Amino acid sequence: MIKQVIIGVVCGAAVLTVGILIGHFGIAKSGTSAPSWLEDVAKDVDESLIEKFMSEVDNIQIQENLRSLTKVPHMATTAGDEETVQIMLKRWQDPETGLDKAWREEYWVYLSFPDKNNPNTVTVVSPNDTVLHTIREKEKPYTPDQSDPEVVQPYAAYSPAGHAKGKLVYANQGKPSDYSELNKTVDLRGTIAITKYGGAGRSAKAINAAPYGVVGVLVYTDPLDINDGLMSDANETYPHSWYMPPSGVERGSYNTDFGDLLTPHLAAKEETYRISATDITGIPPIPTQPIGFEDAYRLICELGGEPAPDAWQGGFNCTYNFGGPGFKLTSSFNNSDVKLDIYNYEEVKPSSNVMGFIRGSVEPDRYVIYGNHRDSWVHGAIDPSSGTSVMLEITRVLGKMVKQGTWRPRRSIIFGSWGAEEFGLIGSAEYTEQYFAALSERSVAYINVDIAVFANATLGASGMPSVQNVIFKAAKQVKAPGHEKSVYDNWLQYTNKTSPTHGLIPRMGYLTGAGSDYAPFSHYLGITSMDMSYTYDKTKTNARIYPAYHTAYDTFDYASKYIDPGFVSHQAVARTAGNVLIRLADSLILPLNCADYAESLEEYLSTALNLYEQKLKTMNISMEPLKHAVTSFRAAVSNLEKVIQSPDLANETPLKVRWINDQLMLLDRAFLDPLAFPDKYGFRHVIWASSSAGKQTFPGLADAYANAESSGQASDWDKVHYHLSVLSQAILGAASTLTDEMQTQTWRK
Repeated sequence: MIKQVIIGVVCGAAVLTVGILIGHFGIAKSGTSAPSWLEDVAKDVDESLIEKFMSEVDNIQIQENLRSLTKVPHMATTAGDEETVQIMLKRWQDPETGLDKAWREEYWVYLSFPDKNNPNTVTVVSPNDTVLHTIREKEKPYTPDQSDPEVVQPYAAYSPAGHAKGKLVYANQGKPSDYSELNKTVDLRGTIAITKYGGAGRSAKAINAAPYGVVGVLVYTDPLDINDGLMSDANETYPHSWYMPPSGVERGSYNTDFGDLLTPHLAAKEETYRISATDITGIPPIPTQPIGFEDAYRLICELGGEPAPDAWQGGFNCTYNFGGPGFKLTSSFNNSDVKLDIYNYEEVKPSSNVMGFIRGSVEPDRYVIYGNHRDSWVHGAIDPSSGTSVMLEITRVLGKMVKQGTWRPRRSIIFGSWGAEEFGLIGSAEYTEQYFAALSERSVAYINVDIAVFANATLGASGMPSVQNVIFKAAKQVKAPGHEKSVYDNWLQYTNKTSPTHGLIPRMGYLTGAGSDYAPFSHYLGITSMDMSYTYDKTKTNARIYPAYHTAYDTFDYASKYIDPGFVSHQAVARTAGNVLIRLADSLILPLNCADYAESLEEYLSTALNLYEQKLKTMNISMEPLKHAVTSFRAAVSNLEKVIQSPDLANETPLKVRWINDQLMLLDRAFLDPLAFPDKYGFRHVIWASSSAGKQTFPGLADAYANAESSGQASDWDKVHYHLSVLSQAILGAASTLTDEMQTQTWRK
């Protein structure tokens, strides 16, 4: 009904406008036909076109895309990376299936590499420096591609070069609380800490260690966290299953902030001003190196000292001890040190995004953006090439329609193949910095499909609440691989929640961190964003991510055998994401639902009241302004829905549709506050910023409250009050954008 009303409005108003113009210029003639653009102005999304799109998405094409993209390792700025640049350009410039335009956008970025001629080493050395044990330098190869000389040695990007030697201690996940607990028992000065992945960010494991006098850090993946405890490559791990083999090492970027580290808030062009490397923050202050669990097993099971708490124990068949510091008296490593020799170096190098563009027919100045990074640590079959393979198939089908003249979107579509993501979302961040103004003013939404398929059980998605409805609608139209039911119904079976409005629905996540390229768009620019993938049944495995993540084993062989045989889950993601893309690009009224946003704010408010209100009353801090703000937001949303559904739209001009769409499009921008999080680079969205408090509520408030409760200082309770004010005013401001009056009712006691 809503669409029919709006279409009638636009058609009627457009005809009236044409009539006025014809009369004004005196060119009216009997039988004059309506201008060609009239039908386009009033046109809504074509459901038959969506069906045609989905029918043409081919799983075999996706398979072959992946095969091409993973022939060689393609770490950012390497020769292999340039090969993938050329693949993208060739496909997007194809005369039969390409896009309107495709080009490369180059940035000069600060990257960290190991020295091929002087590899990093980790050894156990006796008091006279005799080497008793050497950590494996490279992972054990099982297939020829894993022996490629371009497979980079496992390393911690942005770890400083240096030499560290000391007694070994076990520090669990390297959280602040872990080092604090360990320091109660062991003098950490001059020690080397071994930590496992999880709990704290990569760089945080070293940053948290340094104040205690720790001089070096090792990081490994515990088999309990990734392999459900399995450890043997004779019959349990890859190449016999999807589990990480014993020598597998998760590489990664050990930095906290996203974007180029030398050009904060500026696009990293060759001539751009750069800060000194000594002024970079958020990187390890001490030498750091990742290792495989086969070597971690040897080290941890030899440690002396008191047993670590039960929560610190892992998958090895030994007791995890704190370390004496150092090894047991009965160990062959007794009285020995662990030595790190790290030879990483940093270099400013050119890295390319590959951009593609389809021009919109009616609103070319409105952009729907679809992106995925292209670079990997090694072959990167799953991360990120599963996503790139899906994106290439979506653009092949849409590009063919454009070239054949059977379709052109209402709004423009931008495709981004981002470079250097693995080093900290660099390509996407630099793009948002370079085109900050245009993207802020014109972007409708950003769709991120990085790892398209973690596994083949169910769809998973995260995003701003307003995109929930369009994702659900698309998922209902796609058949779940291996089932007669839809992707939506299958998703509902695996993870769900009860909505006050909709009843039982699949549970979507929120984009609260910076795990992929959505971060610069959602957190920095406030562009409505989403991220989706197929994933695994989390009731059947404790794996925190697919086990070959960032290892040399993330290859075409691994993906085709153990992640998605037949590539039908890739196909389902392509159909779902492409469906969402077409709806955002073609719908007359943007399919963004503000009512779902109001529901999420109400859920966050309820949690905040339960956790904080009683204590804040004793501190003379009122939460009433926040309650009022959320209530006002709900009222504004209800009024906007009435406007959309009102029959009075028949008397409005086509600009009314544009006005409604602008309100929907710009809503998330209203939640930006550049001063709210001075210690979190790039985070400006007060609802979805990252949080360390671990509470499902407003992040700034949650962190401020946790800090104040811990310190008890009056100045920290002032910060709680400050974040309450930031939140209240941001939500009221967002409510005001949904009305035609720049006025909201102010809360009064």
